[in-house]
Amino acid sequence: MTVNPIELQKHLGGVDYPASRDDLVSAAEKNGAGDEVLDALKGLPEQDFDAPTAVTQAVSGE
Repeated sequence: MTVNPIELQKHLGGVDYPASRDDLVSAAEKNGAGDEVLDALKGLPEQDFDAPTAVTQAVSGE
């Protein structure tokens, strides 16, 4: 499953970094993210992400 990075960041608008996985999921839900984006975020390790780029890299498996 590949999540479009632009789509991902669109649904993470307003997130204050560093942010936990749960913070990211919560923000994406509030911003109307679809199941694909939510599933990708829920699959991230439980850690703090220090920037939007860190989230994109983790989701894409880099």
